[in-house]
Amino acid sequence: MKRTEIAPGVHLSWDPAPKFNRCRISLHFAFPAKRETATAHALLPLVMERGYADCPDMTQMTKKLARLYGADLTVDARPLGANHNLCVSATGIKNRFALEGEDLTREYAALALGTAFHPAFSGGVFDPEAVAIEKQMLRKSLEDEVNEKRIYCQRQANREFFGASPAGIRQEGYLEEVDGLTPETLTAAYREMLETAQIELLILAAVRQRPGRHAGAAGGAGRGGPPPGAAVRKSGDAPAGAVRKTECFDTVQAKLCMLFTLGEPMQPDQMAAVRLAMALYGGSVTSRLFLNVRERDHLCYYCSSSFQSFTGSMAVNSGVEHADAARAEQAILKELDDLRHGPITEEELEDCRLSLLSGMAGIEDSLGGIETWYYMEVLRGGAVQTPDEARAALRAVTREDVRTILRQLTLSVSYLLTREEGPAHV
Repeated sequence: MKRTEIAPGVHLSWDPAPKFNRCRISLHFAFPAKRETATAHALLPLVMERGYADCPDMTQMTKKLARLYGADLTVDARPLGANHNLCVSATGIKNRFALEGEDLTREYAALALGTAFHPAFSGGVFDPEAVAIEKQMLRKSLEDEVNEKRIYCQRQANREFFGASPAGIRQEGYLEEVDGLTPETLTAAYREMLETAQIELLILAAVRQRPGRHAGAAGGAGRGGPPPGAAVRKSGDAPAGAVRKTECFDTVQAKLCMLFTLGEPMQPDQMAAVRLAMALYGGSVTSRLFLNVRERDHLCYYCSSSFQSFTGSMAVNSGVEHADAARAEQAILKELDDLRHGPITEEELEDCRLSLLSGMAGIEDSLGGIETWYYMEVLRGGAVQTPDEARAALRAVTREDVRTILRQLTLSVSYLLTREEGPAHV
């Protein structure tokens, strides 16, 4: 993957990836999350995906994609620590498979760049009908969040810790603000994104095209924006002692999310040790949480750990019987302490290492895998590792490297969803 700066705040990465029959062109916009525009930026990808200036409605878009041999266009957004990320991607077959010699790569580039920089405006703003339709979709998504108790519990734990800081903003949007969104406010949020975002243009398995009118239309996009890595890795200040919160829901199963934080930004060269630490603790079927808390002690229906490198935080999620929440919390803490100070056998260390290496072997097997890998590497800052380099780093991780990471983690928030107030939290 070759990466070069083609304009202030705009980088191009290209990988010829000759083994693939399809190609992919993506634009990633990384920009600071702001409370006042969070809901508008959550709505933005839904409206942008409906069409752009040269193809302004979904019927025309569907026909255009069909003419391009079933090409795909996606516009999605995801929170990345303190940054918001919006991605526009066009994917389709390579030029050599076109039946009439069409330049499909140019069509995909026009599709992605047009969607990103030439939205379907009506009177200088996003089409009011499209905005109204997608507001209904966003409202339903936010109303449904609370029904996904596992996701809801983890998001609540994160919001409790990060509070009003950028990493604590509900980048999925705020339900009470959806009705107040207008084409004008959405257009203002779009223009703010262009003015502040760092842009990564990724071209995979395709011939690079010389930037044309679409790329130039970005204007000042990216100028003045913070480096993505510096923004997304910054975390909030840890509270004094762990915060314990309980919400009551009439559910069959209680949900417990325990949020642990490093207290400082994670360094990119720690990533290999973090991966193995998570696999040993709760990220695999041979982990301590799975084998001991779930299988041996029967304290939960599921129990797993995951790490968010952009905020330096680890979440342990579990589904438990309401009466077992306190015992499950203590068992989770004990397994962490045992890994920090007790023995780690050669067998379990290598089982987890081999499992990770096996999973990482498939990174280059899909365009999406390659794109996600390199984009995450860019956002973390530091030198960009290839998957081969990351696998080599993983092979070199020692027990003490794992313990060093785990000893830095401190329980910051324990968030419980249960039926009623009681002695569930200790």
